[in-house]
Amino acid sequence: MDNCRFLLYSRLVRLLCCLLAMGCSHAGAVAQTKRMKIIVSNTTTLVDGTVAPFNQVHPGDTLFFQAGMRDYILIRNFQGATGKTIVFMNLDSVVVISTDHNFGVSIQNCRFIRFTGSGSSENFYGFMIRRVLAGTGIGAGNMSSDIEIDHIYLNNVPIAGIYAKTDPDCSFTNTRDKFTQYNTVIHDNYIMRTGNEGLYIGSTKYTGQLVRCNGADTLLFPALLNGVKIYSNIINYSGWDGIQVSSASANCQVFDNLVMYDSQGEVPSQMSGIILGGGSKCDCFNNYIADGKGDGIESHGLGGYRIFNNIIVNAGKTYLPGDSSKMKHGIFVSDVSVQTDSSFYILFNDIINPKSDGIRFASSISSHNLVASNVVINPGNFDYYEHGNTGFKGKDAYIMIPNPGSDVEIAGNYLARTPDSAGFASQGYSLQPGSPLIDAAYMDTRGVNFDFYHHARPYGPGFDIGAFEYNPAYLGIPKKELATRIVIPLFPNPVGCEFTIRYQNETRCDVTLYIYNLQGEKIFQRVRRQVPAGNQSVTENVSGITDGIYLYTLHIGDRSFSGRMVKKN
Repeated sequence: MDNCRFLLYSRLVRLLCCLLAMGCSHAGAVAQTKRMKIIVSNTTTLVDGTVAPFNQVHPGDTLFFQAGMRDYILIRNFQGATGKTIVFMNLDSVVVISTDHNFGVSIQNCRFIRFTGSGSSENFYGFMIRRVLAGTGIGAGNMSSDIEIDHIYLNNVPIAGIYAKTDPDCSFTNTRDKFTQYNTVIHDNYIMRTGNEGLYIGSTKYTGQLVRCNGADTLLFPALLNGVKIYSNIINYSGWDGIQVSSASANCQVFDNLVMYDSQGEVPSQMSGIILGGGSKCDCFNNYIADGKGDGIESHGLGGYRIFNNIIVNAGKTYLPGDSSKMKHGIFVSDVSVQTDSSFYILFNDIINPKSDGIRFASSISSHNLVASNVVINPGNFDYYEHGNTGFKGKDAYIMIPNPGSDVEIAGNYLARTPDSAGFASQGYSLQPGSPLIDAAYMDTRGVNFDFYHHARPYGPGFDIGAFEYNPAYLGIPKKELATRIVIPLFPNPVGCEFTIRYQNETRCDVTLYIYNLQGEKIFQRVRRQVPAGNQSVTENVSGITDGIYLYTLHIGDRSFSGRMVKKN
């Protein structure tokens, strides 16, 4: 049924219902909102909220995209409302986009919308952008705000995976004093083989950009972002930075992301796993960054934020390995946009085998900074400083402070040339009994009360150094009132033969566990019928699954919770 016939049919049914005094809502209504359900055919490329039939869409409605192959999608001029998001979702199976256009999906002049590939439990990624000839995978701009993008698979795009920003122009309606981009939420996406950044969030021109307006160069300031959450994304083989967040000046978090093989293009100043760019104030935590050519994390923001619980492995190790002057660090902090008297807190990170320094703290404008309770193993500059004509000692490579006037407290870090004595488990960097990292962290934790797996800190008399808190029984969970939630995410992780997830459910309900491969295809499903309310757990044997990275979703009633699982025998 095409869109026009569907709309006519829904109106006729509604009229009949009203004549019968039934007071019914639109035909095909979505149960949660009792609003219109519109199906967008796979030949439709323009979805415009000012053009029929889409001008009948109300806040809270859902538009479903037919599964199958299609060209690009342009979504524009939709206005939801607080608590009444307009949802754009795949219908039943996977929507596959392959296009010669300059974008796969473009979102323009929209507010309070969600673009999601969560329309089918059979597939973790309901939208797959497999090819874009001349541009970016997804762009959200032209004064778009309050946007959520999730469960999208992007592969083989020549520029960025996802853009989310509005550049100022000569209309002067979208400059910093006129427009703020609120609530940008991007999660559970898989972005692979981008020419430039994996995620490009906010403008990098925080201090302004010259735009030619009415024949004169005019300095315009781009919009700030307030409310940014970037989480549970997988970025693999980005040409430039894996994740870049700039001009996000308030309420910003970057967490639980997996970034691997970043900066393959080897473009100077575009090389990091995660970059907190100019004008940003973002907590950056619980990310796993491995085997990239750039710095693990670069911090060029305003200050006043924490970088903690991150695992950074082999940062920059494959970038010009024979040239020690081309440095790449585990964590690098600069003064690009630091506000005077602001502070950086770098805590509980595991930094393993960086090409150059473990942590290079090059900010001298900030004050009362803290670098504490980190693990730094085998920084590549150790021998370079020890034996070269640099004026530094080998030990300076662990935590390098190039300006002696910088105001930094360094305390409770574990520094070693090899991991042998750290007491790491054989799989990953969790702690074994007797590890010297247990209960040895610095007393100032800046409010960090969980570890890399979101398990509670501390367990025992003190906090542990590094990204993991030793807790053999996963006990010490604080008591909370009964609510549907994950109490302890999947553990152990990496998984050998079996894993457990502990959760609570408010009422008796069905609980379903799905496991997907990285292509988003379901490979495992287990349903538990009418599980009683209270504290519960699910344990599964996955010995038959081959080693690799997987995704999982636990549906508890009408709530769903997702995460990653590393299978490693």
